[in-house]
Amino acid sequence: MKTCIFLPPVQKPTGGVTVLRQMADILHQGGHEACLVMRDKSGWRPEGLADSAPVVDWNAISISSGDIWLVPEGWPNALSPGLEAKACCFSYVQNWAYLFSALPEGVNWNQLPVEFLAVSDPVAHFIKEATHLDAPVIRPGIDRSIFHAPENKKSGTITVAYMPRKNKAAAAQIKSIFEHRVGTDVIRWRPIDGLDAFGVAKALRSSHIFLMTGFPEGCPLPPLEAMACGCLPVGFTGLGGWDYMRQAQDIPRFTPWWPLRPVSWGGNGFWCADGDVLDAALCLEEAVTLLTEGDMALDAILQSGQDTADAYSTEEQRKSVLAVWDAL
Repeated sequence: MKTCIFLPPVQKPTGGVTVLRQMADILHQGGHEACLVMRDKSGWRPEGLADSAPVVDWNAISISSGDIWLVPEGWPNALSPGLEAKACCFSYVQNWAYLFSALPEGVNWNQLPVEFLAVSDPVAHFIKEATHLDAPVIRPGIDRSIFHAPENKKSGTITVAYMPRKNKAAAAQIKSIFEHRVGTDVIRWRPIDGLDAFGVAKALRSSHIFLMTGFPEGCPLPPLEAMACGCLPVGFTGLGGWDYMRQAQDIPRFTPWWPLRPVSWGGNGFWCADGDVLDAALCLEEAVTLLTEGDMALDAILQSGQDTADAYSTEEQRKSVLAVWDAL
């Protein structure tokens, strides 16, 4: 049984594309026949990695009925080679928001011989409720050798890291609300943009709080990376973040209405509803107060963040991928 994973035409590696590459490498290194398939030769190609899965051009692929053809959810037209070969076709849903976005007019998922994989428990719940179809979960992983906490955070002005490209207008509103309530010199803002993984980890290790402004999300990695680097995360969840996000507030202003799976860690951040910039600013204010006062509650939240990050290591990702493929 050969596994072919379609690699979308992108000019640089995104989080979703990186996960596809990781899956192919895990299968390849685990003794499975696996490859990545590229349609556009001018797009980004994973190179320079030891023992990585081969990359095959679209016109050179050979698929049979006993093979697996996997495509990310935003590219349903790329399912055609697998469908024509009567292979076992999967749509790996990494963001629930794109599940229906690219389907051809007049086509729905129930008409296609395609099964689903989900990147998180909330995404699997979304798929089930929307299509009545089940989806095994394969979560992404973060490299704990890169994303780890320092021995001590520097004292002084509290630094709040955030990613400007994630809903820039919402981030600006949160910043304005916070500064009108508290003042402009209470914290220092650290935008994270254009950095590789090592640069991101370094920036997070020298920050105290991570403000999450991204939504919608399938299983957002930035808050996990921030937890791993010893930050107190606050903000939006993207829906998919509730796979691992658990409320640390005693009386939260937002509680998810969908079921949350049992986890072994406690509250790991101050979370609010997506787009609720006022609550996000209030959560940020609470986080700053907690860091300023410093008590056992803060230590417990940060430890829960470490426990969460450990549960999403690349080793756990490897186990998950191989377990699903062994079942197949």
